[in-house]
Amino acid sequence: MSEPQQRPRRFDLIAFDWDGTLFDSTAIIVRCIQRAVADVGGKVPSNQDAAYVIGLGLMAALAHAAPDVPPEKYNELGVRYKHHYAAHVNDLALFDGVLPLLTALKARGHLLAVATGKSRRGLADALDRQVEGVLLRRYFDATRTADETAGKPDPAMLHELMAELGVPPERTLMIGDTTHDLQMARNAACPSVGVSYGAHPPDVFAALEPLVVVESVASLHAWLLNNA
Repeated sequence: MSEPQQRPRRFDLIAFDWDGTLFDSTAIIVRCIQRAVADVGGKVPSNQDAAYVIGLGLMAALAHAAPDVPPEKYNELGVRYKHHYAAHVNDLALFDGVLPLLTALKARGHLLAVATGKSRRGLADALDRQVEGVLLRRYFDATRTADETAGKPDPAMLHELMAELGVPPERTLMIGDTTHDLQMARNAACPSVGVSYGAHPPDVFAALEPLVVVESVASLHAWLLNNA
């Protein structure tokens, strides 16, 4: 039986969501959303409601999480969210096992991309970090953020990544922790993988027909080496 590394590639491009998929940021983002809503006098969303909007563009996420906040306060709401997030940005870290996973995928010749609801500035700050002496940016061949194209679940991010890297939908795999990620993949006619350790509970993924739902980075690593 051949080793996983010797199997032909099924996917040339693997696109990752960022928060809740590669970065362990869900709990902090939830708290920042809740504090921002409280700051502008809105009804504080539950943990579940705040987690649901992770992956959307910032303003769309905040408006959905705080339906009682009037539109004229959205700008202030965004400012307060960024204030709270900046206070915790150094607390964020990659999930255990992400760096070996990215290293293994690059060694197998996959193109890697990021499709995220973060802003370009926020993603740039994250990609410019060094983890174990390695700059995260070096792992990714292309990236798209919600503030420079349409936000999830619109397929624009994936369409643009595929066009830039010259990969068709059937050779592109989207990996994410929310229904927004999996719906975006479906809208782009790309296969997807769901991860159950992020923002959305895995029981909501079935209708979007991911190839698999994995419960840890280690499980994701094993599945990709055997199936991607």
